[in-house]
Amino acid sequence: MRIVRLIHEGDCRYGLADSDTVTLISDEPFAAWEPEGVVPLAEAQLLPPVVPTKVVGVGLNYAGHISEMGHARPSEPVIFLKPSTSVIGPGASIVLPVGVGRVDHEAELAVVIGRRTHKVDAHAARANILGYTCANDVTARDLQTRDGQWTRAKGFDGFCPLGPWVETDAEPDDVLVECYVNGQRRQSARTSEMLFDVCSLVSLISQVMTLVPGDVVLTGTPSGIGPLESGDSVEVRIEGVGSLANTVA
Repeated sequence: MRIVRLIHEGDCRYGLADSDTVTLISDEPFAAWEPEGVVPLAEAQLLPPVVPTKVVGVGLNYAGHISEMGHARPSEPVIFLKPSTSVIGPGASIVLPVGVGRVDHEAELAVVIGRRTHKVDAHAARANILGYTCANDVTARDLQTRDGQWTRAKGFDGFCPLGPWVETDAEPDDVLVECYVNGQRRQSARTSEMLFDVCSLVSLISQVMTLVPGDVVLTGTPSGIGPLESGDSVEVRIEGVGSLANTVA
């Protein structure tokens, strides 16, 4: 099942998408809902598929990326927060802030939480996951280096594209994650290469903070990060999930 958010007749609505259509639903996907009409997918103005209270990022979760960043392999997941205001949807523009220097793409598998999740173990974590979507953890690299921590570098408005939908039937343990800039592939790895798997990440984060329906966990990026320039087209492709395309302005 593919869960989308869209603008329909001036309102923000949730729906269920197939290859051609979107079936509008009466409530959020976390609640009881009923179908309420069908619109063509090609005509739908898609929004970020969820409205998270927080986006929890995971750094340094692929060996190749650890190597290219010159860091030591972490003994436990490195987590950080991106504000909800950083979230934009498919087709929206990533706006490069003035004077921040290099801004990089980071393709990532994103986990969408479906139930209140507090201090669960890795086995229980899977039942609390609604599904998966594509994410781009956009990062102002010079600021990250200068600050010594990641909040400012990763927190600008528009620095967390999500979408195009939440795929509830995906299996996250061994899928291909890719990033293309202007049609050229820059990043490619399988989630089986992650140091810490999806359920372990959700479990660990839930020991620190309660995750609520709609919250998002970014699971880390493969090697191949690189700068974005105004006018670029950047696309995150995840096997079994979908494709998230954004422009850079």
